[in-house]
Amino acid sequence: MQEAEEHSAGGVLFRLAKGGVPIYLVLMSRRHIWEFPKGHIERGEDSITAAIREVKEETGINQVGVLDGFKYKVRYQFMKERTKVKKDVIYYIMKSDIDSVKLSDEHIGYMWLDYNSAFDTLTHNNAKALLMEANSWLWALEYSWRA
Repeated sequence: MQEAEEHSAGGVLFRLAKGGVPIYLVLMSRRHIWEFPKGHIERGEDSITAAIREVKEETGINQVGVLDGFKYKVRYQFMKERTKVKKDVIYYIMKSDIDSVKLSDEHIGYMWLDYNSAFDTLTHNNAKALLMEANSWLWALEYSWRA
């Protein structure tokens, strides 16, 4: 069996709802998987540049700010044809004031959800773990993003 590696980056994108509570953007892929925006790191890009580009491409939201200090790696593997692919995705937390989403052709739906609803909606356990970490980190640093 052949093996390959893939490296991607993405973002946990949030905006503030009424009352200053974060709500998170989750996307539904064409395979009906609820996830966060992510994609391949292109040649010459670092992970943060790729994450910003992918969020913009997949959501149409051009104004995002990356919060310094949060970086979370998800690792998993899957079969693609006859190749075992080992993939890692580095995620950053991103904030935007824009709520209008224009999906790329990679996704068929989206929702802005509070933490509990997003947690219940996400398909994979590694995405749920990512959301838990991101949400805890955000609330620990509440002063830096509520202003």
